[in-house]
Order: sequence, then C-alpha cells, then structure tokens
Amino acid sequence: MSTATHHDAEIVLRLYELRREPTMRKARDFMTQDFWPRTADDVINLSNAWRTEENAYFRQITTWCEMCATLPLSGAVNSDLFADWNGEILFLYAKFKPLLPELREKLNPGFLGNTERFVERNRVAQERVEKMLPRIAKMAETQQTRYPSK
Repeated sequence: MSTATHHDAEIVLRLYELRREPTMRKARDFMTQDFWPRTADDVINLSNAWRTEENAYFRQITTWCEMCATLPLSGAVNSDLFADWNGEILFLYAKFKPLLPELREKLNPGFLGNTERFVERNRVAQERVEKMLPRIAKMAETQQTRYPSK
C-alpha cells in the first residue's frame, strides 16, 4: 500500500468541491435519488433523450465518474485515498453494475469502464461495492424512478 501525499489530498478535496457546484448537485440528486433503472432500456432511453435536463444530468455524472476514476488508474492520485472518499461513485457503479453487460452491448462498449477498472484494482473499493449491491437492489425494489421509460 502506498502512502497518500498532500498532493493526493489536494486533488481529492478539489473533486469534493466540484460536487458542490449547483448543477452538479442537481445531477447527483437525480442520479442517486430519482433515477432507478430496472432495465438497460431504461438507461438507453435516458441516454437517447437529448436536450432534456435528465439526459444532461446522466451524461454529467457518468462522465465525471469516469474522469475521476482515471486519476487513480493513471497514478495521479493515491488509489486507497480515492477509494476511501468516493462512496457516491462506488454507489453509482453498484447501481449500474447488474445492467453493465447489456448496456455495453447496446449502448456503449466502454460504459463505466474506467470506474469498473478502478474497482477491480482496489480491494477496498471491491469490498464496498459488494456490500452496497444487496442494499441497492433492495432500494431499487421500493423506488419508483422519476424518469419513466418511454
């Protein structure tokens, strides 16, 4: 295990600050609280709903997760520190994980690929995702997505 530096901490704090931007907050709320896809088609419909606020939120959050995941993958930030602070990215990955094979076949072969590679390479992230999966499945049963399939 490598030791995080002050530079790593600065990056993590900056990423956290970015989460507080008003549009990012709305996008995060939509993706974590309002959008509960039951099928890959639910995600594909949202992905194809160009010029909607929800589509913009979907793209903003998924690309932000992918961008963030590249930092530990490339060695730009300590992997363990990154795994420790980013529960929301791991939550979103776990939320989409059951749909990934079909989404990659029908939508984008690289969908959340950097995020998945990060999780696969970091034991702490793997453990957190595995613990989240049953909880997210239970939550999904009781949630009604506020973005219906078309």
